[in-house]
Amino acid sequence: MSSGQSFSDGAVWSAVLLSAVILGSLIVANIIKRNVKLLKKSLVPVSVLGGIILLIISVIVKAATGDYLFNLEVFRAGSSRTGIETLEIVTYHCLAIGFIAMTLRKSSSSGKTRTRDVINTGVTTVSTYLVQATVGLIVTIIAANFVPKLIKAAGLLLAFGYGQGTGQALNYGSIYEGYGFEGGKSFGLTVAAMGFLSASLVGIFYLNHKRKKGELTVREEINELNREKVEDDGEIPMIESIDKITMEIALVAICYAGAYGIMYLLGNVAGGLKSTIYGFNFLFGALMGVILKLLINFLRKKKIMKRDYINNFLLNRISGLAFDIMIVAGIGAIQIDLITDYWFVLVLICVLGAGLTFAYIKLVSDKLFPDYANEQFLAMFGMLTGTASTGVILLREVDPEFETPASENLVYQNFPAIVCGFPIMLLASYAPQSDMAVYICLGAVVAIFVVLNIFLFRSKLFKKK
Repeated sequence: MSSGQSFSDGAVWSAVLLSAVILGSLIVANIIKRNVKLLKKSLVPVSVLGGIILLIISVIVKAATGDYLFNLEVFRAGSSRTGIETLEIVTYHCLAIGFIAMTLRKSSSSGKTRTRDVINTGVTTVSTYLVQATVGLIVTIIAANFVPKLIKAAGLLLAFGYGQGTGQALNYGSIYEGYGFEGGKSFGLTVAAMGFLSASLVGIFYLNHKRKKGELTVREEINELNREKVEDDGEIPMIESIDKITMEIALVAICYAGAYGIMYLLGNVAGGLKSTIYGFNFLFGALMGVILKLLINFLRKKKIMKRDYINNFLLNRISGLAFDIMIVAGIGAIQIDLITDYWFVLVLICVLGAGLTFAYIKLVSDKLFPDYANEQFLAMFGMLTGTASTGVILLREVDPEFETPASENLVYQNFPAIVCGFPIMLLASYAPQSDMAVYICLGAVVAIFVVLNIFLFRSKLFKKK
């Protein structure tokens, strides 16, 4: 007997239509960028441009119909969840999927010097979060006295929007909405969008400035596949009884399911911290990625597993797809009317954040990475105002063959960054609970920054005679 499900029901098609709009915007954005001279010369990622296109269309639809594009019935199909809420869910999951795929990659980093550079890069990442958190908190602590509905802890979203990108900006914006910050999610997503623009505009300025001084050469177009092996020795064939990309997606899915299991158990034990725990989905996903990779390596070493099931090329494609969708969905989910009262604060923290991020990373790159300072700076600045993919976009302009260690630093710094950055994430969850909590958080952020920088500049501060 039929279950009564009709394939003509709008609910069956709403997810397909939403996916088509998101992915279609990427195609349109790519066509526009390749044919508009100004955009072609810019370093604005196609995903950011696609998100901005969707946001503009959404605002126009809002003016014409009274509701945003993704809240129209065609994307809801009778569901209690709005289309914008679905976009937020997509952003949330894509963050973790991208991190898992990056974590599963095979590592080639070795040697004392490389280990030192990777650790220094990870510590630099967390220190930059702290710089952004400090300037953001100072601005919003003052502004909260004059701007209604703005909470003092809102400035911490600069560190998540700039430092960690769209997914974490959404996660913490959602947490802060629970403490009375109306429009917290849109505030965080707007910071993230401004971060991408900061990376692009400042990146162009820096590249042109250095090129005019003759200090670097901007790349020519090269073939992507020349830099990355599609298939390594000992791996399963690209196509056999199961397609190779199916295997890579399966590994990512297993890790994410394991991450959910950990969050489910911890959430039931922790009670009041349940929302915070689920906000760390990317962290638990990366942890499961490390565990699975260690297990595969162990089985390979013991000759139990005959072939290698991890392929960096395909994992890069999965993470790239996840981050592209995350960025488009995140920007498209911004609700302009919820942040109209915060525009001055947003512009102020984003401009100050970009300036201080630039100055700090430039200092660290020049002092600690003298052999490839420009490459390290561009990679780090792009990542710490956008995402890792933004850092790669800037890096490719001066190091198209990834000959310097900057690209590896960008990938492997995640592990020391997670270890050093975890306390900051807990502080950020604690900060909005009261005014005293905000001030304690600010003091802790400054103190941790001092400690990390003593460690970071240890070779300069404690020179051996």
